[in-house]
Amino acid sequence: MKKSEYVNYDGIGLAELVKNKEVTPEELVQTSLSLIEDLNPTLHAVASLIGDQAMEEIKQGLPKGPFEGVPFLIKEIVLHAKGVPVNMGSRLAEGMTFPVDSELMVRFRKAGLVTVGTTPTPEFGYNATTEATFYGEPAKNPWDTSRSPGGSSGGLSSAVAAGITPLAHANDGGGSIRIPASCTGLVGLKPTRGRIPFGPFNSEPLNGIAIEFALSRTVRDTATLLDAVAGPDVGCYGWAEPPKTPYAQAMKTAPKPLKIAWTGKPASGVPVDDECLRALHETVSLLEDLGHTVVEAAPQYDAESFSQATVRIWTANIHHMINGVAAALDRKPSEQNIEAAIWQCYKHGGEMRASELLEAIDTNAAVSRQVGQFFTDYDVLLSPTLATLPTPLGLLNSNNPSIDAVEWTEQIFTYAPFTNLFNATGQPSISLPIGWSHEGLPIGMQFTGRFADETTLLQLAAQLEQAKPWKEKKPPVHKLLTIS
Repeated sequence: MKKSEYVNYDGIGLAELVKNKEVTPEELVQTSLSLIEDLNPTLHAVASLIGDQAMEEIKQGLPKGPFEGVPFLIKEIVLHAKGVPVNMGSRLAEGMTFPVDSELMVRFRKAGLVTVGTTPTPEFGYNATTEATFYGEPAKNPWDTSRSPGGSSGGLSSAVAAGITPLAHANDGGGSIRIPASCTGLVGLKPTRGRIPFGPFNSEPLNGIAIEFALSRTVRDTATLLDAVAGPDVGCYGWAEPPKTPYAQAMKTAPKPLKIAWTGKPASGVPVDDECLRALHETVSLLEDLGHTVVEAAPQYDAESFSQATVRIWTANIHHMINGVAAALDRKPSEQNIEAAIWQCYKHGGEMRASELLEAIDTNAAVSRQVGQFFTDYDVLLSPTLATLPTPLGLLNSNNPSIDAVEWTEQIFTYAPFTNLFNATGQPSISLPIGWSHEGLPIGMQFTGRFADETTLLQLAAQLEQAKPWKEKKPPVHKLLTIS
């Protein structure tokens, strides 16, 4: 299959070609690998290749799932595929593997997806860009290679935006699906807490604020994949109520007229770039044109205590993760194998009292109650996803030896002041590529729904996608494609 044709399809589109015998899974994998050969020297979006394994899976016979034969990438943290490295962006974790697939990986395979490689992550996932020392080079944005594709799912967002695969695995502990979606012009849904399985080796990562899923270029890919992988696994701690109608079916129906709140003012008081605000106001006007009631309003909560809770939860979990990796691999954590800012987070987490972590969990619970009350009056909350355009590479530097854990956390959430709240509340939240800067850079808009109500978000997203299509926009990096 020609690369110039392949990059025009979403996952469902490629699967339909396979189903109709217009193309084989082998041809799709070969095309994806050829795109990696063309683009990865510039983008550094793919960390490792497992093309031979992908071909063997096809040879053994693929499940008849909705994405049969579609190439796929997985991020090198949390999720694991049997025998495939989970390096976590860290010299400490280099070469770490697991003997079995995690449950979500099992479900990705049952959906028919064929994994061709892994993508980089910042060290232990704690950055809003993807520039870990471990990989040698930063992941770059296909719309402007001097800028970041976001984080912590920046490698895969770069790959998906460039068309290497139409969708890819991602996770989100403070915005790590939505931030890169905004930076690279993708659909980035953070599902409801409890919607996606974490087993068998994890219970509730980051004390329940993290969630697994994916990034894609179209709403129908997102909805269809959510149907394929959602639901509890054996022995899970808790799960979200399933929808009455499958998401892929429900999204075909336009939403009822919704009451949508909007804000361009983060609770932290961080200033928002004029281009992001312009895109926000354009989105408000579009929503009104579509028949929705749109009101300027935002939930109120104590931003300072919430920020403190974020520091405590992240650093306690960074400490726990690092100690777990060190024990599994018989290595000693040190400043020689951990980046400077993450080392400070590790030390901060190790010095924390257990009661301080419990206080942080209580703070998040209180904030969740306040925000939940706000959503009794509104169906959806709209904001920019980020406070600025995609950041230039090098600004969110985790090798800064003079920054402490509190300053590091503040730096991340100054760049992304709208996302973290909905990790704490567990609500579904989606970034859509509705806005574009005067330079042609994507500007994501974040839509957040009530707990367990992905249906409304996906219906609204499909309506917006139809009103203001984004799939046909192609990044400048495509000029690097070889003719085929």
